[in-house]
Amino acid sequence: MPDKVLSQQLYDAAMQLGDAAAQVTLRYFRSRDLSADNKALAGFDPVTVADREAEQAMREILARIRPDDGILGEEYASVAGRSGLTWVLDPIDGTRGFLSGTPTWGTLIAVCDDTGPIVGMIDQPHVGERFLGLPGGAKLLHRGDSSPMRVSATTRLDDAILFSTFPEIGTPDERAAFTRVADQVRLVRYGMDCYAYGLLALGQIDLVIEAGLNAYDIAAPVAVIEAAGGIVTDWRGGPVWQGGNAVAAATPELHAAALALLQDGAGGP
Repeated sequence: MPDKVLSQQLYDAAMQLGDAAAQVTLRYFRSRDLSADNKALAGFDPVTVADREAEQAMREILARIRPDDGILGEEYASVAGRSGLTWVLDPIDGTRGFLSGTPTWGTLIAVCDDTGPIVGMIDQPHVGERFLGLPGGAKLLHRGDSSPMRVSATTRLDDAILFSTFPEIGTPDERAAFTRVADQVRLVRYGMDCYAYGLLALGQIDLVIEAGLNAYDIAAPVAVIEAAGGIVTDWRGGPVWQGGNAVAAATPELHAAALALLQDGAGGP
C-alpha cells in the first residue's frame, strides 16, 4: 500500500490522464466520419484514430510527470520503468460500442506494482461518470459531485444480475461455462463493456463474467471493484489483473457459487 503522498500523486496523475483522453475521445464519439481498422485475423476487433490519439495523449503526460514509471498500453509498445510502478492504459475499452454510439465504452487507467493495481479508473466521459478505486476506498465522480461506492450485498445466484460480453467473445467451452452461471441468475444483460464493472462497484449489478482479457482490459476494474468491497479473480480463483478469464462478484458467497459452475464439467475451463 503506497503512503498518502504517493497515493495523492498517483490519483492526481490518473485524473490528468482521464481528462486528456476524454478531450480526444469526445471529439470523435458519434462522428459519422469515424472509420475503423480491423486488428483481428478472424472476426472484427476494431481500432480507431481515437484509440491511438487518446493513448498517445496519456503517454505524453506520463513522460512528463511520471518519467520513471513503466507503461503498458493497448495500442503502442510497452515502456520499461525504473520506479516499480507501471501504468496500464486502455484508451477506449469497448471500441465496438464506441463505433455504435453507445455510451458503454470507457477509458481504463490503472497503476500497478508487482502485487497488482494500486489505483484504478473507469472513465465514461460522455455521461460524465468516473469510477475510481483508491487505497482508501471507491468513489464515483459525476459532473462535480463525489459519492462513495459500495458493492451490493447479494449472496444468491437466483437474486443476482449478471453482465457480460458473451457470446461475442470466448471459446465454445468458455461460453458453455458462462451459460451454466447465466442459467441460474435472475437477470442477464450483454454487451456493456467496461461500464458493467463500474455498475458492479456502484452496487447496481452483482456479477460480471468475461473471457480472453488482457491486462489493460481488467487491471483498472480490479482496482475499482476491490476498493468498493467486491472480489475479482480468474475462473480458478487466482489473480487476474494481468489478464485471462475474469469473474467479478459483489460478495464471497456469490463469487464461490459462480466459480463452482464455471469449473463444473471435465476439469473446468
